[in-house]
Amino acid sequence: LADNEMEDVILQLDHRISRLEGALRLEEKITASGGKIFATSGKKADFYTAVQKCEQAGGAIATPRTEGENAAVLCFVKRYNTYAYLGIKESLIPGKFRSLGGAELNYTHWHVREPSGRGEE
Repeated sequence: LADNEMEDVILQLDHRISRLEGALRLEEKITASGGKIFATSGKKADFYTAVQKCEQAGGAIATPRTEGENAAVLCFVKRYNTYAYLGIKESLIPGKFRSLGGAELNYTHWHVREPSGRGEE
């Protein structure tokens, strides 16, 4: 494609993606924070199924790294009146948590005595 044709294709794709994101936001299926898009199907699943579904969609289960990202996840918790799994796990040291990939957590503004693994983080 010529440069101007490629630019037209990119503009069309950008427009279509924006419309799709808008529709999903209206249905409260996605929200954004810090350049990231957080999404849900609204369906219940166990932790391992949730991780798998996120990977199949080309993403990863949410691991909040900022107050805004935590608030994005909280929107879904409130919308569906349920808990949300996070991409964290307890390390070998009880009470210490890491991301699923093993990295230390830089966001730790949890409720007192959380995370506990009981869905109240």
